[in-house]
Amino acid sequence: MGSVTALGIQDTVLDLETQLLYHLRGNHYPPVPAEMVQPCIDAIDAYYDEDYDRMIALPKVNDFQITWRGETEAPARYIADAHHLEFWLPHSWDCDCDECVVTMNEDEGFELGLGLE
Repeated sequence: MGSVTALGIQDTVLDLETQLLYHLRGNHYPPVPAEMVQPCIDAIDAYYDEDYDRMIALPKVNDFQITWRGETEAPARYIADAHHLEFWLPHSWDCDCDECVVTMNEDEGFELGLGLE
């Protein structure tokens, strides 16, 4: 259900903040705090800048500091992965969709010395 809902939300006229709020609260159990919307937006921005390791500040929820491995910052790639943000991210170097996969026949691989025999 989560992927279908995220894909549907992403394809609406809702602003990004509202889309992410619905996604974080409705597609995760327990629901992710609303305070994580801004870090998720920051992670998406980092992906568009191809800065996957950009450190993003984590918020406080009331008096509770959200942490990642004991730190108050987390790399964009971990925020994106943990919060299932793939529907808001651009295609990246590790994409395996049919449009992105580079294919080569066996002869090309052998000629390049890749050991594909």
